[in-house]
Amino acid sequence: MLIDIRSLGLAIGNHPILLDVHLKLNAGEIYGLVGPNGAGKSTTIAAALGLLKHQNGTVVVLGRNPNTDARAIHARCGVLPEQNGFYDWMTATDYLSFFAELYGHSRSAREIEGRLAQVGLEPRPGQPIGIFSRGMRQRLGLARALIGDPELLILDEPTNGLDPRGRREIHDVLIAQSRHGVGVLLCTHLLDDVDRLCHRIGIIVRGRTVAEGSIAELTREADLRTRFRVRLGGPPPSDRALPKRISIIAEQGEWSVIDLEPGFAPDAAWRELLFAGWPIVEVHAVSGSLEDLYFNLTEEKAA
Repeated sequence: MLIDIRSLGLAIGNHPILLDVHLKLNAGEIYGLVGPNGAGKSTTIAAALGLLKHQNGTVVVLGRNPNTDARAIHARCGVLPEQNGFYDWMTATDYLSFFAELYGHSRSAREIEGRLAQVGLEPRPGQPIGIFSRGMRQRLGLARALIGDPELLILDEPTNGLDPRGRREIHDVLIAQSRHGVGVLLCTHLLDDVDRLCHRIGIIVRGRTVAEGSIAELTREADLRTRFRVRLGGPPPSDRALPKRISIIAEQGEWSVIDLEPGFAPDAAWRELLFAGWPIVEVHAVSGSLEDLYFNLTEEKAA
């Protein structure tokens, strides 16, 4: 296990910030840490990295206590903080070379170019970071996090400032890292990113973990039915047989409104429908999504 946080409590001065946070992240897993602004997400990251010392509970990262072994943890982590630190007078290649040396790695010019291309960044020769767009800086920050070939990536809002194509490219980079066994802790307010990327999530409200698990598990526990509008490219099967756990609520021309039972993963439902001969060409979520789960839990716990 890469991160094992139990009953984490942390105060700054006389102000308690974290009261009871739990988080478990395994190798090859992408974990989404979500919650309202000020809930304690960034503070949890700071505690995991030893930047803030926790007072209660246990925090084990890469087998070590960040309160005492932060330097050893940092050597095996790649981190993208929400507020990135860049030297505006440097070029992207010089910047990555500098950080590679800080991690004790020697990277050739070709390797540096490959790392920049990996995150979709191709700056012009001699172009200083100071004139980079926000999206270009996000890409460079991710390249910096990856430069030491980390076992664990901790990313705070990694797709901020990126257009939809850029977000998808970064998603693909993170999925590839996960498939190579890298654990990814993703802190973001973009629920679409979480829905597409994360194997498991943790929701924090007012310094407490109010839910942790896969999205399918949590929607099942919350008894949230998932509803979709589905467009068919032709008539449904003559017998109109539906797999169990799927029901049609309404039909409107080529569109059907479909309910899935709580915990039934949508991708599994579409596979079953396609296998049964339903000519699905378009799907839109109506309710029961991660967003519904998020609002249900955060409003309920904050009340």
